[in-house]
Amino acid sequence: MSGALNISVLWLAISGCARSNGVLNAGYFCFQTMHQAYDALFLKKRHFLAMWILVCGALRCICIFAPFISFQVYGYFNMCLGRSPDEMRPWCKAKVPLLYNFIQSHYWGVGFLRYFQFKQLPNFLLASPMLTLALCSIIHYVKSQPELVYSLGFRASNEGKEYAPVFFSSGAAPKSNSAPVAEKPLSKIHGTQNLRLRKQMQKGGNPALVPVDCGSTMKSGYLSPAVLPFIFHLGFMAATAFFVMHVQVSTRFLSASPPLYWFASYLIMSPVMDKRWGYLIWTYCAAYILIGSLLFSNFYPFT
Repeated sequence: MSGALNISVLWLAISGCARSNGVLNAGYFCFQTMHQAYDALFLKKRHFLAMWILVCGALRCICIFAPFISFQVYGYFNMCLGRSPDEMRPWCKAKVPLLYNFIQSHYWGVGFLRYFQFKQLPNFLLASPMLTLALCSIIHYVKSQPELVYSLGFRASNEGKEYAPVFFSSGAAPKSNSAPVAEKPLSKIHGTQNLRLRKQMQKGGNPALVPVDCGSTMKSGYLSPAVLPFIFHLGFMAATAFFVMHVQVSTRFLSASPPLYWFASYLIMSPVMDKRWGYLIWTYCAAYILIGSLLFSNFYPFT
């Protein structure tokens, strides 16, 4: 979000060394590349810039996938090459030999709808709070910004894109005969507005008369276009956890997704939302930390 793309590629690639689902972080760069290339090609008419954006985006995604691919290649060279066909495991003979997928499916029973069994109902109940929070956060965003979501962000307003320039803008100014005008950072704009509001209140004036952008909170908050790629990321992870994975790992699997915490804060801070939902989330988090630590350390199925 800060624009330090190369540093973020490095850290996201390292995350892929620890867990295979780290490759999903490449989706952020796919989203960014798609919008920046569109901005450069169709809005700014910069064909070479659009091509450069596509090349850079592809290279960043390859870097994030590199640790996962390297591990698969390592497994293939150690377990498949130099062996007779009878000694090879089934995954060695696949068109795309993926060791990880074979282990997940063969030994752990991971697969689409394979966990939908009556005996697994307690595990679905165990995962239901986190899955419910994820589903509610996604539904609320979609209901609040349907045009933005269904257009994949291409119909975001210009004002909304100002809060997410890293995702939506290619950063190259269009050609113009007029002199460039320096734009103030958003933080300075908001700080100036807050300062004006405080001065007006100190003078005894009516705060409602101060021309503060009332929509800035929504534009820069949970419902802003900047959150859209995180919503897509959370939606994919939640669907995978529910339909494919061992569902009881949903809590720690989804806990790496920022929209969960943004939505919980949104419920607690929003003046129009029922405060009871915020207190319920607080209670669940506290209970999960205290009770979950006891159950997990004593080898009970709590994760």
